[in-house]
Amino acid sequence: MVKIGDVALGEFPFLLAPMEDVSDPPFRALCKEQGCDMMYTEFISVEGLIRDAKKSVVKLDIYPEERPIGVQIFGAELDSMMRAAEIVEEAQPEVLDINFGCPVKKVVCKMAGAGILQDVDRMVELTEAVVKSTKLPVTVKTRLGWDHNSIKIEEVAERLQDVGIKALSIHGRTRAQMYKGEADWSHIAKVKENPRIHIPIFGNGDIDSPEKAKLYKERYGVDGIMIGRAAIGYPWIFREIKHYFETGELMAPPTIHERVDAARRHLIRAVEWKGPVLGVLETRRHYTNYFRGMPGVKEYRKKLVSLMELPDLLAVLEEIEARYADYVFS
Repeated sequence: MVKIGDVALGEFPFLLAPMEDVSDPPFRALCKEQGCDMMYTEFISVEGLIRDAKKSVVKLDIYPEERPIGVQIFGAELDSMMRAAEIVEEAQPEVLDINFGCPVKKVVCKMAGAGILQDVDRMVELTEAVVKSTKLPVTVKTRLGWDHNSIKIEEVAERLQDVGIKALSIHGRTRAQMYKGEADWSHIAKVKENPRIHIPIFGNGDIDSPEKAKLYKERYGVDGIMIGRAAIGYPWIFREIKHYFETGELMAPPTIHERVDAARRHLIRAVEWKGPVLGVLETRRHYTNYFRGMPGVKEYRKKLVSLMELPDLLAVLEEIEARYADYVFS
């Protein structure tokens, strides 16, 4: 049984990665339905939290069906991180996660996210302060290192464990790689094989099929797998992987009715939660995967990413469902 503190996640959990403008409540609900064992919020700026900025505070919204869930924060200032940890605790998630992996320039230039990989001592100091500021189990998500010449993930894992984190998620790329090239899980395996490490180690990066998930589980020995980009517009990846693990057989892909139903519910809830503009805009990135591979779907997808009114968008989804009612996905 894999546990984060007292939070039991099963024998081999699958986690939804925290992704900005993706891992929101409407999408998390769909992933949970499809078998995701643990989810994280979008990453939240600690400076926004302590200043009560609406954009940051709303990301603390947690719904009963989502649990267990972790709230992820990012920042670079000691006092802000500690104060934010106290605010997060009031939201009552199961876990508090620290983002030390975001490679985006506007985050990195402030020495937050993956920027902190340039200063491991500071990384450890910030983590220890957060651990001491909350009763929640604290976890960390990070990358292998700043660049190929400064991969220190084994040292980082030991030192973060020593100051009290309860699990570590590792993306198998450096910050310099961004999302390019292939994720190198060999370094993740070395962390897991380290006899000093006793906390769960979750691998992240490039898992986009049941076969690959099984291969990486067996090859690298991680305690669970975190899935990010492959879940965008395709929450069914969790059920497909679990089915493959249990039976050794590939599951039939979701039908057009399942896809349209998911897209519809996703859109409606996004509009309810984010409002009529942002809800529509931030759902757009999911349509490509919801309807990937369908002949002639491009004309409908153009409408889905250009229309702004909810009734119009729902009408397009109905058109898609009617036109492709007999389409068989392979």
